[in-house]
Amino acid sequence: MSLSDKVTELGAWGLENGHRALLAITGGRFPKRVLGMQTLELHTIGRKSGQRRSTMLTAPIYGPDRVVVVASKGGHSDNPDWFKNLAANPDVEITVDDVTTPWTAKAATPEEKARLWPQITRAYSGYEGYQKRTDRDIPVVVLTPR
Repeated sequence: MSLSDKVTELGAWGLENGHRALLAITGGRFPKRVLGMQTLELHTIGRKSGQRRSTMLTAPIYGPDRVVVVASKGGHSDNPDWFKNLAANPDVEITVDDVTTPWTAKAATPEEKARLWPQITRAYSGYEGYQKRTDRDIPVVVLTPR
């Protein structure tokens, strides 16, 4: 693993655990949004363990019929584990404001990603930098209610 990937993983770990700590300290009241994006907790089933796994994410596109998340991992050279898990089992759950609901996840096709990407980068321009930082095509995930 490159030094850049190690730094990216450490940063992602710090952001996720800092977010969880703030939610715990404030009784779930803060932060509801990060950088203007809806925060959520995504629950997947581990592709190897079969255990429920959870990760804190932001959604640049968030609505009652569709949620879009980006498997950027800060521009790391590998996809995040949560993405690998939902690719193996697309039945996921999302928790927002202490309410957990079932969703189905699917990686956007190249055409869908091309349509969504301008909206995503308007919500958070950092995604553009993440894509430039890595050789992999960063997946965009579309979630729909199950």
